[in-house]
Amino acid sequence: MQQKLNLYNTLTRKKEEFEPLHAPFVGMYVCGPTVYGEPHLGHARSAVTFDVLYRYLRYQGYKVRYVRNITDVGHLENDADEGEDKIQKKAKLEHLEPMEVVQHYTNIYHQEMAKLNVLSPDIEPRASGHIIEQIQMIEEILANGLAYEVNGSVYFDVPAYNREHNYGKLSGRVIEDLLSNTRETEGQGEKRSPLDFALWKKAAPTHIMRWPSPWGDGFPGWHLECSAMSRKYLGTTFDIHGGGLDLMFPHHECEIAQSQASNSHTDAARYWVHNNMITVNGQKMGKSLGNFINLSELFSGSHQMLEQAYSPMTIRFFILQAHYRSTLDFSNEALQAARKGYTKLMNGLHVLAKLQHMEQAGMADEKLNEELLKLSEDCYRGLNDDLNTARTIAGLFNLLKKINSLYLGQLNIGAVAKETLDTVRKTYQELVLDVLGLQEEQPADVEQMLALVLGFYKEAKETKDYSKVDLIRAQLKQQGIVIKDLKTGIDWAYEE
Repeated sequence: MQQKLNLYNTLTRKKEEFEPLHAPFVGMYVCGPTVYGEPHLGHARSAVTFDVLYRYLRYQGYKVRYVRNITDVGHLENDADEGEDKIQKKAKLEHLEPMEVVQHYTNIYHQEMAKLNVLSPDIEPRASGHIIEQIQMIEEILANGLAYEVNGSVYFDVPAYNREHNYGKLSGRVIEDLLSNTRETEGQGEKRSPLDFALWKKAAPTHIMRWPSPWGDGFPGWHLECSAMSRKYLGTTFDIHGGGLDLMFPHHECEIAQSQASNSHTDAARYWVHNNMITVNGQKMGKSLGNFINLSELFSGSHQMLEQAYSPMTIRFFILQAHYRSTLDFSNEALQAARKGYTKLMNGLHVLAKLQHMEQAGMADEKLNEELLKLSEDCYRGLNDDLNTARTIAGLFNLLKKINSLYLGQLNIGAVAKETLDTVRKTYQELVLDVLGLQEEQPADVEQMLALVLGFYKEAKETKDYSKVDLIRAQLKQQGIVIKDLKTGIDWAYEE
C-alpha cells in the first residue's frame, strides 16, 4: 500500500502529509473527559474518532504512545476562571468526597468506552496526580516574564505573550476583537487584561481540592494540566494533539501559549486534529434544551427522544459514517440507518468466511481481478484522506457488492486468483475489525447454534413440513436473522 496518511491540521488550515517527528514512533495526546457526570454522545464521538486514528497509525506500523487525560480538578463551571469546580460542586450535591465522584464517573466512562470497543490509551494521567509538574511549568512561565502573581493566584499574561507570538493562531481569533468583546467578570479585578487566564487559583477557605504551592494553597487552572502532562509523557514537541472542536478556544489556544511560554517558545504539537460536534435533529446538544443523551440511555432506549434501544456497535457505526470534521446530526432515523449499515458489514464477514470454502481453480479473468484489487485499494483512500471513515465505509460497501456476487455465483469465483481473493479478504476483514473497530454483537457460538437450526429447517423443507419451515423462519426473524434459500444451499444473514 503506497498511499500516505494526510491529516487536516487546524493550526495551518490545510491537509498535510503525516510525517512523525521520530518515525516509527508517534506521540499522540487527546483531551479526555471531565469526570463529573455520565459519558454522552459527544464523548463517544471524540473517543471513537481518535480510537480509529490510533488503530490506523498502529495498522500502518507506527509505534504509538497514546495519552488521554482525565480532568479531575480545576475545570470551573464556565470553562474560564470563575464559578465553582465542576467536580467539587457535584461532590457537595451528592455528599461525597470529590475523588469518590471522580472514581465513580471514571469507572462508568471506562465501561461505556469498552462497550464501544474503544481501546484504552497507553497512558491515562489525572490532573490531580501531576500538581508538581504543573507548578514547575508555572515557575518557568513566571521566569520568562509571561505570567504574574496576584494575592496567591497566578495568571498568564496574554498581551505580553502576544507581543512576540500570535495568541489566536489556532482558532483564528484576533486579540483586538477578543478584547472589545470581553465583558467584566468575577475576579476580573485581579487580572491585568480580561484575556489573561489562571495558571494557579488561590483556594477559598471552603474549597476542598487544594494543594500547597509557592504562592499559597490553591489548585491549577484547567488549561495547564494538558500542557504539563503532554510534555511529561510525550516531550516538549510531539506529533498529534486531538480533541473536540469545542476545546479549540480557549482551551487549546491556551495550551499553545503555555507551552511556548515555558518551553523557550517552542510549539508543542505539530498536528492539531479536532472532531466536530453532534447536533440533535439540527439543534446543538445541551442539557438546557432537553436533548442531552447519555450513552447508557442510548444503549437502554430509556431517553424520551428514543424510539428504541441502540446497540454500542450501531452507535459506533453511526459516528463513523460521517467524516469526523463534519457535524453529525442525531435522529432515530439516522440510527436505524446506521444499524442497517453495520449489519450489512457484519454479513460481509459471514459471506467472506463462506467464500473460503468455495474457492476453486479456473481460467483467470484479468479484468475482474484488476477490478477487485482496485476496489480493495480504494478502501484505504478515505482513511488516508484525513481519516475519512465515511468514504472508507462506502468503499467497503462497493467491495462487498463484488463479494456477494462471487458468493451467489453471479461472478465466477474460479476466475479470481487466490492472491486477489486473499487481498480482498485481508482488506475487508482488517479494515472492518482492526481499523474501524466494529465487532460482532452476537454470541461467539452463534454459528454453531444456527448450523443446528438450519439442519432442522432443511429437514422440514425436504419432508414438506411447511408449518415448521414458517415457524423456524419467524422465530429467527424475531432474533434479527433471515434464512436464505440459495441455489448453492441454505444460508443465513443478519436482517438489514
